[in-house]
Amino acid sequence: MDNPVTPRDTGRPGPRRRDRHGRGMRGPVAPPQVPLAASRGEVFADLVQDSVERLERRWPQLADIDFLVLDVPRPAETGAGWNDEAVPLGGTVPSRDGRRGRVVVYRRPVEIRTKGRDERALLVHEVVVEQVAELLGLTPETVDPRYGED
Repeated sequence: MDNPVTPRDTGRPGPRRRDRHGRGMRGPVAPPQVPLAASRGEVFADLVQDSVERLERRWPQLADIDFLVLDVPRPAETGAGWNDEAVPLGGTVPSRDGRRGRVVVYRRPVEIRTKGRDERALLVHEVVVEQVAELLGLTPETVDPRYGED
């Protein structure tokens, strides 16, 4: 039998273009502009940014401070050993040698201690206020008069 189509080389598999039901690759669940498409890290960074913007209205000097979100603290960053009961939620690095001051918020410890988005937003704001107060040498109540109120 003369067959003009040469058989595919089955020795090396190529990229899989179809699943076992004959359907093609599926697309994303939600388009990128929908909030559902945002990762947990991006949502958390937005909470920190909202808190910073809220404080910058009262304290314009915060424009000279970098705000960072890290997943977890490293013991070397905190300067002291910590255990399961005393994992820090945030930290500060004072400005020196031409470097800007930094406020760091640790995402995973904050997420573990909160249940919902509203509770997480409150805790993020408290952590940011506490770290800014430490960096500026003020009390948290001075930085944000509503500090500690739920």
